[in-house]
Amino acid sequence: MVERKILLAFIRIHILHHATYDKNGIYGSGMIKELKSHGYTISPGTLYPIFHTMTKNGLLTATKKIDHGKQRKIYTTTKKGKQTLNKLISFIHELSREVTDDSNTSN
Repeated sequence: MVERKILLAFIRIHILHHATYDKNGIYGSGMIKELKSHGYTISPGTLYPIFHTMTKNGLLTATKKIDHGKQRKIYTTTKKGKQTLNKLISFIHELSREVTDDSNTSN
């Protein structure tokens, strides 16, 4: 249960990253495939509430578009989402340095 909560936080960061840097935005099934390529397993029933919450919190914006004959909600980051991502990147860099520093491991 604890591991799942931690992984969901990483998934949210991953969503912000792709919603910011994928030039056409992101959508559900595409994001599920992207996350799977990084070892995450997530169902639509988990992903779409995350999208909804992130939109409600002002991190993402959703627009409806027709893509290959299918109507999709395309998500992109808002200004607040980009600011949040940039702040998180700083934390990630610091944490990454700390947890991968061999001198911090105990014998």
